[in-house]
Amino acid sequence: MAYFVTGATGFIGRHLVGNLLKRKGTIHVLIRKDSRKKFDALARDLGWDAKRFVVVEGDMTAERCGVSTAQLRALKGKVKHFFHLAALYDLAASLEAQRTANIDGTQHALDLAAALEAGCFHHTSSIAAAGLYPGIFREDMYAEAEGLDDPYLRTKHESEGLVRRETRIKWRIYRPAMVVGHSQTGAIDKIDGPYYFFTLIKKLRDVFPPWMPMLGIEGGRINIVPVDFVADAMDHIAHKPRLDGHTFHLTDPEPLRVGEVLNLFCRAGHAPEMTMRLDARMFAFVPPSIRGAVGALPPVRRFVGMLLRDFRIPKQVMKFITYPTRFDNREAERALRGSGIEVPKLEDYAWRLWDYWERHLDPDLFIDRTLKGKVRNKVVVITGGSSGIGLATAQRVAEAGAVTVIVARREDELFAARDAMKAAGGKVFAYTADLADLADCDRLVQQVLTEHGHVDILINNAGRSIRRSIELSYDRFHDFERTMQLNYFGSLRLIMGFMPSMTKRRKGHIINISSIGVLANSPRFSAYVASKAALDAFSRCAQGELSGKGISFTTINMPLVATPMIAPTKMYDSVPTLTPDEAAGLLVKAIIEKPSRITTRLGVFAALVNAVAPKAYEIVMSTAFELFPDSAASKGDRSALRDETPSQEQIAFAAMMRGVHW
Repeated sequence: MAYFVTGATGFIGRHLVGNLLKRKGTIHVLIRKDSRKKFDALARDLGWDAKRFVVVEGDMTAERCGVSTAQLRALKGKVKHFFHLAALYDLAASLEAQRTANIDGTQHALDLAAALEAGCFHHTSSIAAAGLYPGIFREDMYAEAEGLDDPYLRTKHESEGLVRRETRIKWRIYRPAMVVGHSQTGAIDKIDGPYYFFTLIKKLRDVFPPWMPMLGIEGGRINIVPVDFVADAMDHIAHKPRLDGHTFHLTDPEPLRVGEVLNLFCRAGHAPEMTMRLDARMFAFVPPSIRGAVGALPPVRRFVGMLLRDFRIPKQVMKFITYPTRFDNREAERALRGSGIEVPKLEDYAWRLWDYWERHLDPDLFIDRTLKGKVRNKVVVITGGSSGIGLATAQRVAEAGAVTVIVARREDELFAARDAMKAAGGKVFAYTADLADLADCDRLVQQVLTEHGHVDILINNAGRSIRRSIELSYDRFHDFERTMQLNYFGSLRLIMGFMPSMTKRRKGHIINISSIGVLANSPRFSAYVASKAALDAFSRCAQGELSGKGISFTTINMPLVATPMIAPTKMYDSVPTLTPDEAAGLLVKAIIEKPSRITTRLGVFAALVNAVAPKAYEIVMSTAFELFPDSAASKGDRSALRDETPSQEQIAFAAMMRGVHW
């Protein structure tokens, strides 16, 4: 018995070939000349027996697939099963490209199979051939397809039509559902179908705690099957007699809704699940003309486009959220009865799909995530760079090859830090400045621009924190002035000073070290949190104005860090804190990824609860206020440190609300 296979190197094709190798016979594979090395490498990796293969060089875009006359003569009458799997599956591809691959390629394959006098032509179609048919689509239905405006849906429909009208040879048609990775290994070769939403799920996991309920969309029923089921079913049905002229839906008889599918992958990726899901059909009452008009508004288009780009979701995928078609698969079930081949439940292997994607296909794996790639020879200004978070960050960027500019008040510490980094090979420059003095800020800006020409990254790290209740601050208005002067006005003065050259060059990155207290509204930190909140608000406003000019703003809502700034509050010695190196890791993340905000999941949760249930959150904050009294230092009694030993209740609460200032 001889086989002929097109698309043998494709995802379904390689699994089908693996099954055919378990049977007797020679397998002829159509390979483009420039793909021969790819096929040979694939055969080696999968352990295929080279003696079982005959490589036929050709091209699907050519007449009779470009197979030579000599090869036709040698194979004529010998091929019993001709499997046609070669096709283009890319929702973003042009109509012309899809026509060439899917329609012209199928016609050429049919002509070749007829010339070879093949026993049966096995055509791999797709449920896409049904278009967006509203209702149940049977295996014997074809012309009833609706909603074929999409190039992929139309070309799959028309290519199947070519096979149905074929009279020279016998044929069988297979319509697989949306094909995902192997149910046992999770392996897949490209991002497709539900995988497009994995980046969104990962972002949810990074931002929110896994137990937090989320709002999502229910959507239509989406039919998903693993590649091993498709290959096994095709192999079995192809070798079963008296089934010529039939079409087989290789689909899940009990498909899940989009919301259920996404929740399975949320569970697999340890992300919060969408416990409240809205049925997208509820918006159908809005007239199409109104939906179209709103969608055409420039702000809406820009916002939607930005979200889809950030989450790496092709726009064409969104139409399948409300997929209206169900598939009757009784012909396939009848053909597979007794074989033991059936669709496994997605919930049993979703974790394998997620694991394989995260290890091998996550787009973030292919981004240059080296700090060196982002800062080499770039001018990076870091305030508060002589100790703590600033010093740890400066050491990282200097080691990565940046022109590192550190700023601090105390000359001895500053120059010692500079000299140590220069001795390690870094290009480091140190400037003393009192950033609470606006005139000194202006002098610093002018000096840096004169000596370095421009600034690529400004990190506003220097800050002043005051932990004192409002009742102890009635006669200390200068606490609010001092924090605002340094944390807000000083940082703002530097931003405004370096911004003109950044906008002129159309590139620049401002990183502001804020506090988790801005999200949690921590009691006793009203002066500090207010100054950081002001800088947050400025950054959000500025981002809207300057994002189109190549300027990025990143706010880091930093949790509690063990630095000299918190040293006066001795209670912090017994509660969970980040080390300066761990905090510097967040700054490295900001430099590499340029997100709008970096925070902890607890910080986001606190802000969300405060927005949704402010009275309940007020009770939590009031409890914390009573639980954590003013420190001896805040009362001006530096000798009363014996009262600073935390209680078990305080330690437990601080551990539960890890990183929040109390």
